[in-house]
Amino acid sequence: MLIHDQIPTQEIQAEQLSDKEVRLFILRLDQIHPLVSGNKFFKLKYNLIQAKKEGKNTVLTFGGAFSNHIHAVAAAAREEGFRAIGVIRGEESSSLNPTLQFAKEKGMELHFVDRSVYRKKEQEDFLNGLKARFGDFYLIPEGGTNSLAIKGTAEILDKNDTEYSHVTCSIGTGGTFIGLASSIVSGQDLLGFSSLKGSFIHDEMRTKLSKEAVLPKGMLTIIDAYHFGGYGKFKPELIHFMKSFYDKFQIPLDPVYTGKMMYGVFDLLQKDFFPKGSKVLCLHTGGLQGVKGFNQRFGEDLPSR
Repeated sequence: MLIHDQIPTQEIQAEQLSDKEVRLFILRLDQIHPLVSGNKFFKLKYNLIQAKKEGKNTVLTFGGAFSNHIHAVAAAAREEGFRAIGVIRGEESSSLNPTLQFAKEKGMELHFVDRSVYRKKEQEDFLNGLKARFGDFYLIPEGGTNSLAIKGTAEILDKNDTEYSHVTCSIGTGGTFIGLASSIVSGQDLLGFSSLKGSFIHDEMRTKLSKEAVLPKGMLTIIDAYHFGGYGKFKPELIHFMKSFYDKFQIPLDPVYTGKMMYGVFDLLQKDFFPKGSKVLCLHTGGLQGVKGFNQRFGEDLPSR
């Protein structure tokens, strides 16, 4: 069973926070495990327990070429003694990026499919074809979000975190947001910052809340104004913010999730979104493994540690 280190919480000291009479803390989920970082640790925890209960020795999952999920599954599977298969969206290249190279080094078998085939990842015929090729396996969905993942992410907050007026997280597939929604207490506001472009995310989260029978005790707000063009997209102002954030606080962010969330938090702070006296807890959900590949692709020098 995956075991994580104690999760540190770090308070941010900044003039703009003092001016607004708001305190801001970061829950450093990026530091809970050397390789299975951030929210991925919690998403995989009960899935791997279930795989063992079912007597499966192989796990199979899906992801893009720079996927945090692929990276985490490869590391966790190696640690827990599973064979791992990664079905990767896109054509195989003669050289692997840092994410896929790591996955391969951890023993993950990489199976590349084009985008049209990849879209069939939830279809029974396609899954049966994968079973014919790789044998029986325990399926973990793209991004890791399912009921067992939500059971895991519901454990991120503990009784010591009830003192915060606001909790913030990034939203991708939504598993972390839904898990947190089940664990916040009355009087707390959960803010989810979508990394995807489009208002569809509101309906998608409502559907998942209903499917998982989650009835939040606190308030939920989904914010879709800080996606910077969509998933994996970015703009110069985001990169500038992330570098400045690191220079001030020595906390690295990733450009897909946490960078956008923290940009949004500080922008909302300037717009007086948070009432005076607020205590805000921001979840650093990891994703730093992807920074090296991002830097290589775009000629940037974002810090990753």
